[in-house]
Amino acid sequence: MNLQNVTVAGSGVLGSQIAFQSAFFGYAVTVYDINDQAINNAKERMMKLKSVYGEFFNDMEKAEAALNRLVYNTDLAEAVKDADLVIEAVPEVPEIKTTFYKNLGEVAPEKTIFASNSSTMLPSQFAQFTGRPEKFLNLHFANEIWKNNTAEVMGHPGTNAKYADIVEEFARTIGMIPFRLHKEQPGYILNSLLVPLLDAAMDLWVKDVADPHTIDKNWMISTGAPTGPFAILDVVGMATPYNLNLAKAEKGVPHAKEIAEKLKAEYIDQGKMGVSSGEGFYKYPNPAYANPDFLK
Repeated sequence: MNLQNVTVAGSGVLGSQIAFQSAFFGYAVTVYDINDQAINNAKERMMKLKSVYGEFFNDMEKAEAALNRLVYNTDLAEAVKDADLVIEAVPEVPEIKTTFYKNLGEVAPEKTIFASNSSTMLPSQFAQFTGRPEKFLNLHFANEIWKNNTAEVMGHPGTNAKYADIVEEFARTIGMIPFRLHKEQPGYILNSLLVPLLDAAMDLWVKDVADPHTIDKNWMISTGAPTGPFAILDVVGMATPYNLNLAKAEKGVPHAKEIAEKLKAEYIDQGKMGVSSGEGFYKYPNPAYANPDFLK
């Protein structure tokens, strides 16, 4: 299957990156989101990404061309009418994803492959709602996709292997290094390793054991890591850990409710969403952890 047209559903931090990366490597990309405000926010992100890509790849002309390959739509049927591949990057809320796939399955062409970028949820949770379980799988990207260029390809028991092959090859064509998982795993490889670290850090924070900068400093000095868990959370943005902790709270996970409430009151409600808003646990573009004196 010769993929040409890609639709990215959800234009948040990572959705915007996936869309721009795909456009940068030559695909025609439609960005879908639920309303005009979300689209306007996406366009602002794309302008910033043009500069990021132009500088990182030392090719501003190619970055400008990528920007011109992006189109935007708030009508799902219109957004996917020519799609060979839809990559879903909507919020990490099961009900939102379920509704999205029910709607998507009704309007997407028969040829279209569906791939979810969900950080923690399994494709088998939503396959029945897609109307095409054999063409559905997960394709997970790390944040700052242009330099952290991993793509984890994970099917469910009903995924036809040929579509996983197609998605894996697509990942290669947009400059990614694909990792094929043999079976479903919440969190894939990356987040199976990363999420426990972030959870442990937030647990220490919400219990007032230590503040975010102290926790990060300890981790960086002790392990030689370039950043700590709260700096990573700033890159991820506050929405994802907030939604995930809400879901954990419903399952009775200790401290998850307190973490969600603290994130909302002290950061989300204050507009401190992380790197994307210029402030989270650190202030940007010059976060304290980047200062050589931070580790002294």
